[in-house]
Amino acid sequence: MGWKEPTGIQAEAIPRALEGRDLIGLGRTGSGKTGAFALPIIQALLKEEKPQTLFACVLSPTRCIEMFLGYHATVCLVGGVDQVQQTILLAKRPHIVVGTPGCLLDHLRDTKGFSLNKLKYLVLDEADKLLNVEFQKSLDDILNVTKLQHACVRNPVNVEVASKYSTVDTLRHEFYFVPADYKDYYLVHVLNEMPGSMITIFVQTCESTRLLALILRNLCFKAISISGQMSQDKRLDALNRFKTKDCNILICTDVASRDLDIQGVDVVINYDIPMDPKDYVHRVGKTAGAGKTGCAVSLVNQYEAVWFKMIEKLHDDEEIMILRERILTVCAESLDALSI
Repeated sequence: MGWKEPTGIQAEAIPRALEGRDLIGLGRTGSGKTGAFALPIIQALLKEEKPQTLFACVLSPTRCIEMFLGYHATVCLVGGVDQVQQTILLAKRPHIVVGTPGCLLDHLRDTKGFSLNKLKYLVLDEADKLLNVEFQKSLDDILNVTKLQHACVRNPVNVEVASKYSTVDTLRHEFYFVPADYKDYYLVHVLNEMPGSMITIFVQTCESTRLLALILRNLCFKAISISGQMSQDKRLDALNRFKTKDCNILICTDVASRDLDIQGVDVVINYDIPMDPKDYVHRVGKTAGAGKTGCAVSLVNQYEAVWFKMIEKLHDDEEIMILRERILTVCAESLDALSI
């Protein structure tokens, strides 16, 4: 994948994972968390002379972890794909299963011979979202129909390299404050200023992805859309066209902000400002990953100003908390010096 050096969270987590320790990792979007848990699992598989089937399971709140999909013995269990087809793939006894809780649970209940009782690795990716109430019943049921209910986290190592909701230092943020009716003009201006760049544009609705993609294609931009209303096959086709640079502009909704692991995105454009400031962090984390530079451009109209202020406050609070840790350390050292 062209990685020369581990990221901070990878350097901290991988040695401990290779020792067999339980891990809780916290890092911002783009910090390399996926590699931090995927690489030890693949390494462990490579060391096995005859690796067992269903060696590892990765649960994700939305779509699959793409890093594993290049590994030949991986099955991805997500909605939008024929369940019979997935059952056939499971019958081939894969080493790694990646899936959403609901789809995994369906197969645990309905697919004969499918069990996680001998699992060696279990990963909760985006655990903060998986532990929300919307996934609680599915997770509880998964534990109840497997032997995983007897498992417990044993003295876990906490690996924290930065707040989950901070952005990397190599990311440049730009904001355009424009009237609502002028957004399209400013968007085209930004795209014209960045010819050839790999660009992801975020909008609020599925309809907007299709309309904006059509407008940009009619203006001779190589744009393609992806949304939750598309079938899995069409989503994968759109992603493949973007990755191979057949199209250099991908327009998507927030369904893509957490689960798409796309390398080489140069610019993220927030055509619509997210109502949740944490979604802003997830979106812009699609660029400037693994130590690379990137740019986030946001088009803010008069109706979105309140959401923009919430994004500002999130980052202001983050900077204050970073200062808090440093100041507390200095204060403790100063008190020690005074006591001497």
